[in-house]
Parts: sequence; structure tokens; C-alpha cells
Amino acid sequence: MRVGLGYDIHRLVKGKKLFLGGIEIPYEKGPLAHSDGDVVLHAVCDALLGAMGKADIGEYFPDTDVRYKNIPSSKILAKIFTFAKAKKLRIENLDITLVAKNPKISPYRVRMRRNIAKTLETAAANVNIKATTNEGVGLIGEGQAIAAFAVVALEER
Repeated sequence: MRVGLGYDIHRLVKGKKLFLGGIEIPYEKGPLAHSDGDVVLHAVCDALLGAMGKADIGEYFPDTDVRYKNIPSSKILAKIFTFAKAKKLRIENLDITLVAKNPKISPYRVRMRRNIAKTLETAAANVNIKATTNEGVGLIGEGQAIAAFAVVALEER
């Protein structure tokens, strides 16, 4: 068993689309980011990389490379998952916590879980997503930023 932890945070700005878990979420703000800024998938990517003993997402998809400008994070996750498959690793469990004042994710949770599970070639039951608000504290609590944590357990096939 291999375990990895991932984290990502982005400032929220008006005029940008919000993607979480690979799906577009209707909201008035989106992340200020080089890619589409999907904090959920970025945290999952770093968790996977950590479990494999590799560097962070920026090592493979640097924000200084124009090839990755506005890239969908689902493409980043799919590429990083190829590293796990090459090592014959599979998802045993993935637990994600979104930290945001808004939007509420309950209406999108099932779609997010299914989307992530499909990309990671695992059952949706192996992917958990929950949320918290930061209780009004800091940029996240004030609705100016959004973050996510992910913990993954990988098992050799």
C-alpha cells in the first residue's frame, strides 16, 4: 500500500469558469490559474504523485509553459494516472475535502465522484468528496479563495 497527500489553493476572481472534479460548476467566480485551476483535481494529482514518490504537479505541468495554458485539469490527471498504471498501481481509496465558502457542492458531488472514478479507472465507491467552509476565516472563509486536500491509497495489482 502506498499513501499520498495532495493540496491546492487558488484565489477566486470574477469572469473565470469554475471547474471542480472535472465538471463545470455554475458560479460567479473561478480560479486565477494557468490551467483551468480545478483545485480538486490538482490535489488528487499531487496525492497520486506523492504516493508514487514523485515530485509535485508543477514539475510535470509547469505554469511557465504555454503548452499548459488553460489546459483542462482532467487531462493533467489522466496523464499522471498513466504513471500509476505503469507501476501497476490501482486506486484503493481516494478521499477529497473541498474547502470553500461557496458554491455548495452537494448537487454536484455524485457527478464529480463518477468523473474522477472514470479517469482513475476505479469504482465511484472508491472516491469520496466532502466539503467544509473554513468558518469565515481567511481568504477561503471570505469567499476569495478555494482549496482542496486529497489523500489517496494505492495498491499494487
